[in-house]
Order: sequence, then C-alpha cells, then structure tokens
Amino acid sequence: MTNYNFSAGPGVLPTPVLTKIKNEFIKNEFTHMSIIEISHRSTQFEEIINSAEERLRDLMNISDDYGVAFIQGGGSTQFEMLPLNFANNKNRIAVLDSGNFASKAAQAAVTIGKQATILDSSKVDHYHHLPMLSTDFNADEYDYLHLTTNNTIEGATYHQSILPKTVGRLTADMSSNILAEPYDVNDFDAIFAGAQKNLGPAGVTVAIVKKDWLKEQNIENVGSMLRYQNYLDKHSMYNTPPVFSIYALDLVLEWVQEQGGVDSMYAQNIEKSSKLYDYLDNSTFYHALVDESARSLTNVVFTTADLERDQAIAKDATKEGLFNLSGHRSVGGFRASLYNAQPIEAVDALITFLKKAENNYK
Repeated sequence: MTNYNFSAGPGVLPTPVLTKIKNEFIKNEFTHMSIIEISHRSTQFEEIINSAEERLRDLMNISDDYGVAFIQGGGSTQFEMLPLNFANNKNRIAVLDSGNFASKAAQAAVTIGKQATILDSSKVDHYHHLPMLSTDFNADEYDYLHLTTNNTIEGATYHQSILPKTVGRLTADMSSNILAEPYDVNDFDAIFAGAQKNLGPAGVTVAIVKKDWLKEQNIENVGSMLRYQNYLDKHSMYNTPPVFSIYALDLVLEWVQEQGGVDSMYAQNIEKSSKLYDYLDNSTFYHALVDESARSLTNVVFTTADLERDQAIAKDATKEGLFNLSGHRSVGGFRASLYNAQPIEAVDALITFLKKAENNYK
C-alpha cells in the first residue's frame, strides 16, 4: 500500500529531495560532515545559501530591485515584521480579510501599536468567497495593503488574474502557494512565505522586499532582529540562520527547476486540483466549499455536511494510507493539500477512497 501525506503543513516533500537528504545527512563530498554540524560561516554553507537565493530569483523572476532574506520565526513573525518595517508613515495598514491568517496579520499589527483597517471580509460566509477591493479605495490613507494569496485553512485563492489593483503598496503572505502558480513579483512591494508548506521543512521563512521602499523607512524602537535591512546587509546571517532548513529549501528549489519551473508546477497543480474538484462537483455526497472562481490549487476543502461522518471517513482514510485529510478545527470537513511535491497518483488514490467511503456511509 502506498502512503500519501495530505497535510497542510509541514507538507509533503519531493521524494528525490528526501532521498538526497537521507544519503547526505551524515556527510557529503562538499561538507565532509553532517549538514547539521557545519558552520553558517563556512564556505560550504555560503555556497548553499547563495544557491538558494539564485534559484529562488530564477524561479520567480526576482529582479535586483528586491532583496531576498531567509528568516526564522515563520509567518507569525512576519505579521509583526511587516508593519514594524513598513507601517511607519501613516502607522496604518489595510487588510482584505480572506481567512484566518489574514485576520491574524491584522491583529498582529494592532498588537504592536499600528492601526489595521479591514476593508472587506468574507468571514460572514465562512470565507467561501474572496473579499475584494472597492473602487473608492484610497491607498494614500494607508502604508500598504496586506493580503493572503492562498488561504490554507479555508481554501480560497487570489490568483494572479484576480489580484486587487491598487496604486499603493501591496504586500502578500504567499506561504501556501508560493511556486505553485505564477505571480508577477513586480506587482508586490513585499512578499513572505513560510517554507513548511511548499518550499521545504519548517524553520525558515523567505522574505522578498523592495529595497527602495525599505530605504524610505524611518524605523525607530524596533529591535535589530526584526529589521529586514539587517538580514539583507548580512546576507541572512545577522545571527545563526537555520542551516538545515535552508539546505533542504535549496534542494526543493533545485527539484522545481528540474521539473520545468513554476509554469510546469502550475500545469500539474491545475491537473491535480481539477481532477479532484471535478469529482467533488459531480458528487451528491461531497461538497466543495469555495466559490469556483476562487478555489485553491493547493488546499482543497470539502465536506459531506455531517461533522461526525466526516471525522469517521478521515479516520478510515488514515487506515488506507491517506494521512492528514481532516480539515482545520475551525472549518471541519476535509482538506486535501496538493502541494508541488504531491503526485497525481495521490489524487487518484484519494478519489478511489472517497468513492468507497461514499458507498459505505451513504
């Protein structure tokens, strides 16, 4: 029986990457020791971190106008770093509340003394559709507009074609769909993404910030560990970086390049998600929860509309080698995460199981 991991994060990693990590864990020809033993000041690690940045720039077409930093603390730290670094003119940010993590970003800004205005929210219908920017939005009233491109918990996505258009500064949390579909980095002034969903193991977060915007900032009373400029100046080595996580991230980026890059990943993710959504849409037993135009390619959320039945089916799935299908506790139902490393065979196995479960529980 083949096992498949549908966890929303930490998520599935490419098998070739796991194999290489296993083979090189004790030592390899470059480090001559375990990756978890080498100094972050060593030539070996300098080559690794340089490679990771170069690969990311290549895959996302990141120009020299942007700095790239590898930071610890996950997306939750970025919720505070962004406003501390960039909300220093108006001391006010705008947020489109499309889900749990967008809401947390707004709350974090308030906690550190900034104002956060929810321009629109889809909370009233459990985030099944996306909040949108009104035509009378005045960007001059805010330091920036924050959005979450993919809502990991609720399963709704701002695809490139439906990104809000603003003449002001735009920032994005891309944690769960970075590299899964193409975005034009030039549309954003800052981007961050926790690695543990689509880039690698937990422990490192990628931050991409427009350098000229950062230089405009007059930052006061902000600790040195929360200043992007310190990471850029020290090439992500202001303090000891998460060496292993960056090493693994570099291997994942290499794997994405070998698959044909983001466009190839996007085509595969459309194929995988479309196959699952098509099955759900033609079922009278299961129901996809998100409006069709906003459906995520990476986190497919659905239900039978019966909480106890959903939980029982999820337990059965685990016995069949289909792990971590239960939806987030705030949503319930099911969530199948189809990150880049998830093979289409996993979708086939899931559909086969769902058909069997329908016959057993209908």
